[in-house]
Amino acid sequence: MKTFGHWFASPWRRSTAAAVAGALPVLAFPAPSLWWFAYVALVPWILLIRSAPTGKRAAYDGWCGGFGFMLAMHHWLLPSLHVFTFVIAALLGALWVPWGWLVRRCLAGAPSRAGIAVALVVLPSGWLAVELVRSWQGLGGPWGVLGASQWQVEPALRLASVGGVWLLSFLVVAVNVAVAVLAALRAARVPALAGLAAAAVAASAAWVWSPRPATEGTARIAVVQPGVVTGGDKRFDREEQLTRRFAGQDVDLIVWGESSVGFDLGDRPDLARRIAALSRATGADILVNVDARRSDKPGIYKSSVLVGPEGLTGDRYDKMRLVPFGEYIPARSLLGWATSVGKAAGEDRRMGSEQVVMNAGHGLRIGPMVCFETAFPDMTRHLTEDGADILVGQSATSTFQQSWAPEQHATLAALRAAETGRPMVHATLTGVSAVYDASGRRVGPWLGTDASTTRVYKVPLAGGVTPYVRHGDWVLHGALLVLAGWAVAEAVRVLRLRRPAPAPRVPPVRTVRESPARPGR
Repeated sequence: MKTFGHWFASPWRRSTAAAVAGALPVLAFPAPSLWWFAYVALVPWILLIRSAPTGKRAAYDGWCGGFGFMLAMHHWLLPSLHVFTFVIAALLGALWVPWGWLVRRCLAGAPSRAGIAVALVVLPSGWLAVELVRSWQGLGGPWGVLGASQWQVEPALRLASVGGVWLLSFLVVAVNVAVAVLAALRAARVPALAGLAAAAVAASAAWVWSPRPATEGTARIAVVQPGVVTGGDKRFDREEQLTRRFAGQDVDLIVWGESSVGFDLGDRPDLARRIAALSRATGADILVNVDARRSDKPGIYKSSVLVGPEGLTGDRYDKMRLVPFGEYIPARSLLGWATSVGKAAGEDRRMGSEQVVMNAGHGLRIGPMVCFETAFPDMTRHLTEDGADILVGQSATSTFQQSWAPEQHATLAALRAAETGRPMVHATLTGVSAVYDASGRRVGPWLGTDASTTRVYKVPLAGGVTPYVRHGDWVLHGALLVLAGWAVAEAVRVLRLRRPAPAPRVPPVRTVRESPARPGR
């Protein structure tokens, strides 16, 4: 044990260990998909922080672990951003500095049973605060939210319908804290076991009592995945060829992936006519995605455009949340050098202003999103509130074709479907394309990154409103209230410790001349 402690006495060794410990949770995500590992993946990091000699060192361990987590989660960006990937990981990793300090404050030494019970609520709330901040689009969005690792676990999807992915993150962190306490503080077994029991009861209650989506018919949705094709014209030709396969198959909607059309359809009416001819031949509207300079306004937009038998229907959605560095460079005057070391955006895309629900024919109302917008729970929730029957994500991850990114992206649709009680289609240019029903269960097979093909999915439609759609991000609000309450309690405790103790009351001293009957005389 002394040798072990001596090894961590080296700041560099300790920092390295914290970074490795912070990276462990990535194994719970695709491609490894060890979902069960998420429930213990934070334990080494928590135990390391708990052993920190000072609060400052604990905060630094939080930063190092956050750096390791962000770097591991986004390692597939290295071929595109090179050294800038490390800069981004270091900046985002700093968000875990307060969490590191909080872990030591709650778990260092020999905390009481009441203290352990508080830690089981406060530490998951602190983790959610970090996820909330980094979910801001300008910081890269909620990619790699810990609860997203549970996308294939049916009880977890049921919980997502109640509190969104945030409820899953809270419970996963709470279980990790309980396991860490069981490993390091045997005297605190009772509150730790009670915490684990509470998590099990919550999951069971959601399984039994949360409303299930009511099936209301089906829709036949066709996905076109052209595969890796170089050049906008060649890609369009391949998509046209594949789409003709749907003639006579009685499909309700055909979905092409992100950047499936590399030219503005106002500038290229010939392409618009060809898509309209495909719509007439197949009997279905076609949702394409245009990545081009607009003919009616300045700038480059990424837009979901609906085309029917008569041509453009007028329904258009311009992407609202752009990928930092991939589609625009934040503070370009300061960070524009990123274009010289990687494949950062040479010109900023323009941002849309509002979400759109489209009438796609056959009675379908669809809510389109583009690329990593599917990582944002609030976007799918608002589309559902606006009356969308089917959520549609159009994506392209060809730059990261041989990495974990395509599978990670495809799994986000399962959570969005479960949260909203609406089926979701994730259509890509080069895979992975996937479809999920209103409970988040996969419909049919994935279209992998090696496929240039099409598929028709029979998608069950659903109605009703999930608790998450009705009540929104109540878990996040609750977590912030918990942290505020804890901060107030800590401030009161500190003030009490600093308040000087009252002087002891001393009885008056009698003199030799005092009379017992008449004191003072």
